[in-house]
Amino acid sequence: MTFIKTTEQDSNYNHLEKMSISDILTNINSEDKTVPLAVEKALPQITNLVERIILKLKSGGRLFYIGAGTSGRLGILDASECPPTFGVSHELVVGLIAGGDSAIRKAVEFAEDSTEQGWKDLEFYNITSNDVVIGIAASGTTPYVISALEKCNSNNIVTGCITCNKNSPLSKVSQYPIEVIVGPEFVTGSSRMKAGTAQKLVLNMISTTAMIQLGKVKGNKMVDMQLSNNKLVDRGTKMLMKELNIEKHEAELLLEQYKNVRSAIQHFKNGN
Repeated sequence: MTFIKTTEQDSNYNHLEKMSISDILTNINSEDKTVPLAVEKALPQITNLVERIILKLKSGGRLFYIGAGTSGRLGILDASECPPTFGVSHELVVGLIAGGDSAIRKAVEFAEDSTEQGWKDLEFYNITSNDVVIGIAASGTTPYVISALEKCNSNNIVTGCITCNKNSPLSKVSQYPIEVIVGPEFVTGSSRMKAGTAQKLVLNMISTTAMIQLGKVKGNKMVDMQLSNNKLVDRGTKMLMKELNIEKHEAELLLEQYKNVRSAIQHFKNGN
């Protein structure tokens, strides 16, 4: 099948510099509204990958995101939010970016063109066939990501991808490809816009669904969250008040003693 890079095509907008501020914002917003609909069309693909991820995580495996530029940063963002949100280890979900950690803030020239470094970055974590690797690339053509997934396939490691072009080279090397076709960007080729938004939505869906299935949520509450600031302590206190039907002072004492909402609930209900 023919590969057409729609993320690089010209949009229906031209002479952006002549638009008023209001028109620019309105048009960007209009384009952004199309993204959730594009994600919806990819739900069957997302489901297939998430089902496999959950099986691997429940068997003691890990989830890796690997990408370059905006895609890499989004993977790192999602991975870094899992420990404070769900109380899991920093090693459970790992984000990797071409060029290393310095590339999170500042682009590293030609890092995404390496056909060897992606696999080396994964090997640093002693990756095994119990893990899952998701390549993230809006274009679906990033050598750093494609080559890493090829090596994963040859080592019996489950691979998936998130891309915004159909039938891309990345999709072809992924066992579980997710293709969210958002079309041309408002600013031609600026895939940090709609494509980036689509990737962020899909990453949220993947990690949140996996954590719920791993039992990290009770009802709709983040009972395993890290109590790392006053806002979260207050949120945890209110959870205990509602769940256990107790006063604020008693909830505060429980949380101070057990340092975790789930533990506080369990000990209270067990009469400890």
